[in-house]
Amino acid sequence: MSGDWCTLSSAANLEIAGEKMPKVTFMPLNKTVEAKVGQTILEVSEDNDLGLEHACGGVCACSTCHVIVLDGTDENLEEAEDDEIDTLDKLCPAQTVHSRLGCQARVKGDVKVEMYNWPPREM
Repeated sequence: MSGDWCTLSSAANLEIAGEKMPKVTFMPLNKTVEAKVGQTILEVSEDNDLGLEHACGGVCACSTCHVIVLDGTDENLEEAEDDEIDTLDKLCPAQTVHSRLGCQARVKGDVKVEMYNWPPREM
């Protein structure tokens, strides 16, 4: 019987360890990368050298990391908080109903975003 318990325990651990990581697709690059649940779109971009701008350093004080969520994947990001909504309202004239700040939008499932400020500006 103990062998059965070990088999069940190992199978359960493999299922937990094998949990699917969310994927984020960045347009117009058409580049899809894996993300950790809870990572921001900006963190995913930085981890993969994709060039999402962030003039304020990712502290919700500008709108250069503005992304537009595509393909009905809004539900795969954590809900926007008041600070993010206020920043978009004040600083983002190109805002849409699917606009998010990459530094605030946390991944919880597969998502596809358009990088609004692409290509990055030369410094």
